[in-house]
Parts: sequence; structure tokens; C-alpha cells
Amino acid sequence: MSADPLGAELLALALEAGRRAGALLRDGRPDDLAVARTKSSPIDVVTEMDIAAEKLITGFLAEHRPDDGFLGEEGASSPGSSGVRWVIDPLDGTVNYLYGLPTWAVSIAAERDGETLVGVVEAPMRRETYHAVLGGGAYAGERRLAVRAPAPLDQALISTGFAYVQTRRARQAEVARHLVPRVRDIRRGGSAAIDLCDVAAGRLDGYYERGLNPWDLAAGDLIAREAGALTGGRPGERPSGELAVAAPPGVFEPLQELLEESGAWHD
Repeated sequence: MSADPLGAELLALALEAGRRAGALLRDGRPDDLAVARTKSSPIDVVTEMDIAAEKLITGFLAEHRPDDGFLGEEGASSPGSSGVRWVIDPLDGTVNYLYGLPTWAVSIAAERDGETLVGVVEAPMRRETYHAVLGGGAYAGERRLAVRAPAPLDQALISTGFAYVQTRRARQAEVARHLVPRVRDIRRGGSAAIDLCDVAAGRLDGYYERGLNPWDLAAGDLIAREAGALTGGRPGERPSGELAVAAPPGVFEPLQELLEESGAWHD
């Protein structure tokens, strides 16, 4: 791991915050959330859990590092004065969580002067915690992660995600239709953070998605890169809401080229 004492401190805090939030979400979820009657709709229950998890994370981190900034999916936003900003998705994979599927996660990243220094993705139902410090490699628990050996694109298993907005989903379906004959197969897991970690762990040959937010990407992108993946957006660009791509060298380039050809960056 990195010898940077700040990185070690931020990692320890992110791991503990992720563990606590993951336990809250796992243990606080009603057994049959899809027909929950405690609120006006099951979505309200999920939203309350999402907000509670973010408050837990930001409260814990602020207690230990009161001068840091925050950017969170559920509204946490403050610039801070330390040069460190936490980028938080308290519940990535909301629909999976709603339906009782296991592919959801807590994603916490720490940036220093705009560069991601630490990433943690806590996946409670998988009983896995992925983490990385810039320059220190990527891990699942104590196991060091490494991407798969490059495969020809027609033998590559690729994951993606789809937006909630119907018009964008229709366009994304067209992009997927363009890719399906050119790759081994396509998966749709439902959590960008876990997809990126699965690239890091060698469970996928690649991943792409349009429409992600910074909190969807920050931790998983670092974990994938520290495991040996290349990440980016359109050719020559960093991953962003326009397009995010992650894959081992040798798969990344032809996948990015195919996505460019398919017009994956526009609605």
C-alpha cells in the first residue's frame, strides 16, 4: 500500500465509514421492501435509507476531519479548506436494493487537489470490500486485484448500465445492439461502482456507461486503474458523464473505438 500517511489515514476512515453505512443499509432494509407499507411507497423507504447512510458517512468523516469538503449524491456539498474532498454515493444500485438483489454498494472516494487519492467500495451482500490508494494497488480485503489478461474483443465480456430517462435508455439500447455481435456478451449489473470493481477483479473484460455522476465513478475508477485497467471517456478524454470506459490494455482501445463508432457519447 502507499507509504503516504495522508492516504493511509483517509483509507482507514473510508473503510470504517463504508462498513458502518453498509451495515446500516443491510440491517435496516425491511425484509419485504417491495411491498413495504410503512411509508407512502417503497421508494420513500429507499430514499430515507439512502439519506441516512449519507448522513452517517459525512457525520463520521466530519468528526475526524472537520476541514474536508464533501460531494454526495444525496446533497452533501461543501468545499472545505483542507484540499481534501470526499465524494460519496451512499447507495449505488438503488433499484437492486429495492428489489432485494445483492448488487449494491457504498462508494466513498477522497480527492486531494482534484486527484482521487483513495477509493473504497463496500458491497455488503457480497461480503466484499474493495479499496485502493493511489500508487498502492487495489485490493478486495487482503487480496490484491489484477485485471484479466487481454482478450480479443469478440471474446470479451462487457458490462454496461442504462439510464432512468426513457429517451436515453432507447439510445443506450441501440449502442448495446451495435456491440452485441462484436463481443462475447453484455452484462448489466446495476451498480457502476461494482462493475468497475469487477473489472479490477478480473470478473469482466470491460465496462462502459453514459450518464454517470462523479460519485458513481470516483472510487471504482481508482480501484480499476490500480488493478491495471485503463479508464477514460471518448478518445483522449477522462471518464465523465458523457462516457466512462474501463478495461485492461488491449481491450480498452478497441472497445473505446467501437463505442466511438456507435456514437455512445450522445443521446
